[in-house]
Amino acid sequence: MFASTLFSRVVDPVVPQIATDLAVDLKTAALLSTAFTLPYALTQPVLGTIADFFGKTRLMNLSLLVVSITALVCAIATSFSLVFGMRVVAGLVAGGIFPVAMALVGDLVPIHQRQIMIGRLLAVGLTGNVLGAAIAGVIADLFGWRGIFAVIGLFGLTITVAAFVILRGFPVPKPRPVFNLSAVKENYRGIFADPRAKFCFGSVFFEGIFIHGIFPYVAILLLVGGEARASIAGLVIAAFGAGGVIYSLSVPALVARFPERRLMLIGGSLGAIALSLAAMHFPWYAQVAIFGIFGFGFYLLHGCIQVHVTDLSSTARGAATSVHSSFFFMGQATGPVLYGYGYAHGSLELLMFLGSGVIIVIAIVCSRFLRLRNPPSTT
Repeated sequence: MFASTLFSRVVDPVVPQIATDLAVDLKTAALLSTAFTLPYALTQPVLGTIADFFGKTRLMNLSLLVVSITALVCAIATSFSLVFGMRVVAGLVAGGIFPVAMALVGDLVPIHQRQIMIGRLLAVGLTGNVLGAAIAGVIADLFGWRGIFAVIGLFGLTITVAAFVILRGFPVPKPRPVFNLSAVKENYRGIFADPRAKFCFGSVFFEGIFIHGIFPYVAILLLVGGEARASIAGLVIAAFGAGGVIYSLSVPALVARFPERRLMLIGGSLGAIALSLAAMHFPWYAQVAIFGIFGFGFYLLHGCIQVHVTDLSSTARGAATSVHSSFFFMGQATGPVLYGYGYAHGSLELLMFLGSGVIIVIAIVCSRFLRLRNPPSTT
């Protein structure tokens, strides 16, 4: 988990560097985010099915191996098309890691303890996300953007070897079903028959667009304000992940103190306010605090939604979490294109204000319509 999330945000702080070195414009270089997230989104239903029928830990190991190799190829690439292609390949398989790990949590942890355990899983993943963005900026300032891919790729290969050894004897929660197309269709039919599915999947799609879609433009926003250091862009992006880590550490107290509906509304409000503030071009040190609040609010809302995703099916959790991830990353793939249009036409900030309104709507809708099948007793 830690190693896989290192890859997710490493490109964002160095979009300007890649654009300059490989002779492409900023808007084109920012599409490296879409090159990863769109294939990630499209392959999720397939990967979820593979996980349910052929083994979750096996798929996680193989996916990390491929992602690590693509990073090493990027480190020696001499053309933008090759870097773009490797990000596509990485995106095709990367969905076999985090969503599958979340499905494992669903298999092993009772529903009423699941938000806390998902929070702990996020803590591990977000630590990688934080370090990925922060380390990427520092390495880029010292050794250029190629150094980022070299370091992350070698680290990923090391973790892959360790994972093959450690997870080889990982217990299977229950006997895996025999693969057949009828069972696959029935699994997906059961997932979408739950009325919560449309709210879960629709909400994370718009989260991906308006929240995660802005990250490739963080370095550009800072550049407009006169801050050109990749390490600072990495620090600002890392602050978003740090906010998520704070959420994951505080989630037991939050769950005990507030009802789920209130948590969704608080998370959505904090996320919306932070996105609006980020559009106002405050100095970079203020943006660090803003993105920390942004991350805390996002993960507070998103964590509540994830609990319901793991409850959509007891027999096809890999499929359910992968469809959830597919919608989320489809949004992340769309977001940079939408924000890119805004950047090209001088309305990037306007789109960020629009995104704030969308986040509030998501929080209100989810707080109203998402309810657990068997809510915990209050007595």
